[in-house]
Amino acid sequence: MDNYQADTYGERIAAVYDEWYQSYDERTIETLCELARGGPALELGIGSGRIALPLQQRGVQVHGIDVSAAMLGRLRAKPGGDHVPVTLGNFADVGVEGAFSLIYVLFNTFFGLLSQEEQLRCFENVARRLTPDGVFLIEAFVPDLARFSGRQTVRAIKVGNDEVRLDVTQWDPVEQHLTSQHVVLTEQGIRLYPVKLRYVWPSELELMARLAGLRLRQRWANWDRAGFTADSTKHISVYERAA
Repeated sequence: MDNYQADTYGERIAAVYDEWYQSYDERTIETLCELARGGPALELGIGSGRIALPLQQRGVQVHGIDVSAAMLGRLRAKPGGDHVPVTLGNFADVGVEGAFSLIYVLFNTFFGLLSQEEQLRCFENVARRLTPDGVFLIEAFVPDLARFSGRQTVRAIKVGNDEVRLDVTQWDPVEQHLTSQHVVLTEQGIRLYPVKLRYVWPSELELMARLAGLRLRQRWANWDRAGFTADSTKHISVYERAA
C-alpha cells in the first residue's frame, strides 16, 4: 500500500469511526477500573475516546496518546473530552511524563505498530511508565490464517439497500502484515478506508514482554474472563513486572 503512514488509518476513518464502532462490552470498563485500582491510566491509541470517556466517568484519571489529530479532534468535541490529557504522537514511544497503574491498548490497536522493533520498543517504554505494581493490558485478535486463499480474502461486512461494505485484505506471511481496505459502495460512489497491521502471536508477545522486564499475569478469551484456549479468536492479556 503506497504512502501509508502511521496516521493514515485514523485520519481517513475518523469521520465514521464512532458510527461503525459505537458499541463496546460494558465489562471492558469494569475490568479496566479494577486493574487501575484508583490510580491513573494511560490508553495507547486513545482515538475518539470511546473507552476513555466512560472510564473517566467511573472516576479513573485517564491520559491518552494517539498519532491521529483527526481522531483526537473527535475526542475533544465530545462531552468531557477536553478534560482528558492527550499527547499527539506514536504510542510506541509512550511520550508522557509520570507513572501509571494501568496502561492499556485495545481493539487490535497494538498491531498498528508495523515492525517487531517498534512493538518491542512499545513494551520497553510501557515498562518504564508503570508503577511498581502497575499492569499493561493488550486486547488483540488471534490470527486466523485459514481464512486466506492465495494470501488474500474479501469479506462482506454489511449488505444493505443503499450501501455495501467490504473488507479486502492481503496477507504477507514474511512480515506478518495484513494490508486492508474497508470499501464502502453506495450510489454516490466509492469510499476507501485503508488499514495496515502487523499481527503478533501470543507467544511472540510473551517474548517481547520478557525482553522488557515484564511477564504474563493473566490471559482471557473475552471480557467475561473465560479461559483462553486453542479455539479462542481473541485474547486479553495482562502483563506485570517480572519478579
